[in-house]
Amino acid sequence: MKNHSLKLQTIWSLTCLNRNNGGDGKAMLLRTMLRRTALWRTMLLRTSAAAVLLTICILAGTSLYGSDGSITIAVVMDGSNQEDRAPLQVYLSKAMGQPVIIASPDNYGATVAGLTNRSYDFACLGALVYIRAHAKYGVTALVQRTSDLQYRTAFITGAGSSIHSLKDLRGRQFAFGDINSTSAHLVPYYELKQAGINPETDLRYRYSGSHLATAALVANGAVDAGAIDKAFFDFLISGGKLDSRKVRVFYTSEPYLDYVWVARKDVPKAERERFTRSLLALQEGKDEDDRVLKILRALKFVIANDEEYAITRRKGRKLGMF
Repeated sequence: MKNHSLKLQTIWSLTCLNRNNGGDGKAMLLRTMLRRTALWRTMLLRTSAAAVLLTICILAGTSLYGSDGSITIAVVMDGSNQEDRAPLQVYLSKAMGQPVIIASPDNYGATVAGLTNRSYDFACLGALVYIRAHAKYGVTALVQRTSDLQYRTAFITGAGSSIHSLKDLRGRQFAFGDINSTSAHLVPYYELKQAGINPETDLRYRYSGSHLATAALVANGAVDAGAIDKAFFDFLISGGKLDSRKVRVFYTSEPYLDYVWVARKDVPKAERERFTRSLLALQEGKDEDDRVLKILRALKFVIANDEEYAITRRKGRKLGMF
């Protein structure tokens, strides 16, 4: 119908010009109409090609970010290296049916940035970071370890220190971990306030940037005490990466909900479900599964529920972290 209308309009215009302006006007209009028709066809071809490419990517269930079809999973540095994580990479590649890359961003800020710009497809986030990223960028909670349902923060100090309670921290040098960490910032900050210690006026504190750095600062005597993920502290001690003769735990927090594995907002549903099934399928007692579970410091995975982070949301708002 559009082509017929265009032809009628052209014929009428040519007739008018022929009557009023002679043959030159007719030739000029004809050239103009041909140029417009060629431009329209070029634009139509480009739009059609883009639509076909988008459809292929959606049907294939792959990320538009990478052309190799690989899936990138981000895990904030936890003392492990790429070699240590090799069994995890092999397992997930097999379970997902696509090549998997395990990335190690320096901190949670870099992790969220990667999810936002589509560098990362999946990631493990602490509760504080997850709540913020869910609200601002729409990341989706998928699974978490059973241990994440009852997480704790350990307050540590030197083995020979005179610090034995939170009140003993008044006037001391203290290390929080990553500023965006639940276990190394939100929870210890909240616990200190509950104990009558105001970090802003009662402590000389710093942010170490990571659990590993906090452990090192305390062990070396650079700070008097620090807050660290209790499970990670136990991992360092059992693995011989932290000397139990140099540090000790003097206070342990109340349990709370922490880490969760998430997908960025636009990861296809089928891909999210494959990733979820791959972690839920891990079982203790199987050689391959045990190797992967050890890397993840997990016994079992369960489905995550966003509503269960309500208590952490309230604490964060009370402290002005949201």
